[in-house]
Amino acid sequence: MLIFLSRELTFLATPKTGTTAVEMALKPAAEIVFSRNRKHLTAQRYRKRVLPFLQDTFSASPEPLAVMRNPVAQIRSWYRYRSQPRLDGTKLSTKGLTFEQFVLEVISDAPPPRAQIGSQFSFLTSGQGALLVHHLFAYESQPAFRDFLKNRLEREIAFKSKNVSPDLPAPLSAAVEAQLRAARSQEFALYDRLLAADGYLLTPQ
Repeated sequence: MLIFLSRELTFLATPKTGTTAVEMALKPAAEIVFSRNRKHLTAQRYRKRVLPFLQDTFSASPEPLAVMRNPVAQIRSWYRYRSQPRLDGTKLSTKGLTFEQFVLEVISDAPPPRAQIGSQFSFLTSGQGALLVHHLFAYESQPAFRDFLKNRLEREIAFKSKNVSPDLPAPLSAAVEAQLRAARSQEFALYDRLLAADGYLLTPQ
């Protein structure tokens, strides 16, 4: 999470949406940086814990900004990320597992550690399902996202690929995708709403 007090903006790092590249590009301009285990602070925790501190201490209310990715692509990125050799033999490794098997584990009632990846919907919303992000961009709308940052931060924006997962095959059948869509209907509905807004959803706060 990056906080730009002078620009009244907070970047919330939704997992597996290119956040490392964003962090590397924008960190020098941020007044406050949450990294390592606190990098992926959720929108709800930001609203309840961090924002009140910023208001009391700096009289600032930075608007939350985040990126959302196609849910299938985001889960596929988790699968590939956890296939890395450095995770071989650990409880997080997806080695020897097909992507379909991984998806079924993710949406099961008791996911094993390797499939405990949370959800973008939970990251971006309140416990009641209300969207807590003022500026939400689709991962697939990178030009619009960069233009927004350029205008808001008044600096040139260039992202370099970081933390790229192995490019191994990860097909998904229509039947398993249907199960995933049913299990995560709210997340797919939010993503569809975002695409219907041309990749940029501005929500009153």
